[in-house]
Amino acid sequence: MTKRTNRNYTAEFKQEAVALVTEQGYSVPKAAASLGITDKILYNWKAKFEAEQSGTSLSADERTELLRLRKENKELRMEKEILKKASALLLKGNQVTFKTVKKLSSVFPVSKLCKVMNVSRSAYYAWLKRPAKIITAEHLHMYRRAKFIFEQSRNSLGYRELKKRLCKEGFKVSEYGVKKLMAKLGLVVTQRVAYKVTTKRKHSDAVADNLLNQNFNPVAPNQVWAGDVTYLKTGEGWMYLAIVMDLYSRRIVGWHIDKRMTTDLVSKAMMKAYNLRQPPKGLVFHSDRGSQYTSKHYRKLLTTYGIRASMGDVGACWDNAVVERFFGSLKHDWLLKVPQPTHEHMRDDVAAYMSYYNLERLHTANGDLSPIEYEQSSLREVS
Repeated sequence: MTKRTNRNYTAEFKQEAVALVTEQGYSVPKAAASLGITDKILYNWKAKFEAEQSGTSLSADERTELLRLRKENKELRMEKEILKKASALLLKGNQVTFKTVKKLSSVFPVSKLCKVMNVSRSAYYAWLKRPAKIITAEHLHMYRRAKFIFEQSRNSLGYRELKKRLCKEGFKVSEYGVKKLMAKLGLVVTQRVAYKVTTKRKHSDAVADNLLNQNFNPVAPNQVWAGDVTYLKTGEGWMYLAIVMDLYSRRIVGWHIDKRMTTDLVSKAMMKAYNLRQPPKGLVFHSDRGSQYTSKHYRKLLTTYGIRASMGDVGACWDNAVVERFFGSLKHDWLLKVPQPTHEHMRDDVAAYMSYYNLERLHTANGDLSPIEYEQSSLREVS
């Protein structure tokens, strides 16, 4: 059996074969036999010729023109898309134009980008080979300190607070400069949403008057303290933190953490604060109306220390706002950013934040000083 081979026919041959049928009256079988081709082939050529004549099919020239137009249209769409994407990046000057070409080169061909941007490819490739801009030792030191300070805060410092910390260390930088620096170093502020649980007092316990009335700015240390309790979740179960804050400097002067929320919890926090500060009699301690603070045992402790109790009004969420903000920072900026698998880990992490908060964290209310720095500066002014 001989192997069948496919023959290629020219366009002129096909036209002449069809003409035998359409112009000279040959039947398709007779014309096909005279030309040495099959009936099927000639029927196909005839059908194609008739379709072209009626306009339902494209001729070879028309098909070539259509392909050319499609290619041209594709290039025009690409150029339009390049200009659209580059509009937000383009500025005057080749430096920025080259950066735009580089940024978009993962999406479009470099040759097309350079054509649209009206720059030469050789100039672009020469720019790519140039060495990176050299930064000064001072800028490198600032980058390292900014990254360290930001990570020390567990990615919680915004550009304003980071600027204050850098300026405090002697760096000359604006808020806009810190914004650019953070973007360059990839420093992104992250926060987690904290949980909120409240406690209720026993109706048999006494409630103190509100002596604070939202006056959160005493004129000297050891005049007004404030406290509260918050819930902290670990892998081994809940823990409870009680704090005592001196509202003058926002310093945490006493705190205690335990697995149980009892009167003993808030009492130990107050004992630590009293032993550290030894405040004069008449100091005001402000809290909410939780059962731990309204208990007879706690009221007796305050009386022994010569401390006057003050309690917020029912439903007044701003009565202890400064302490609430502290708990928000503790949770959002610190504790919720790392796993807290055990009670011991939570206790150590709270201690780490207390040190960071009192020694490092800057407060607008303190003239951008940490609580301990603010108290020390006040003592120097008095002396």
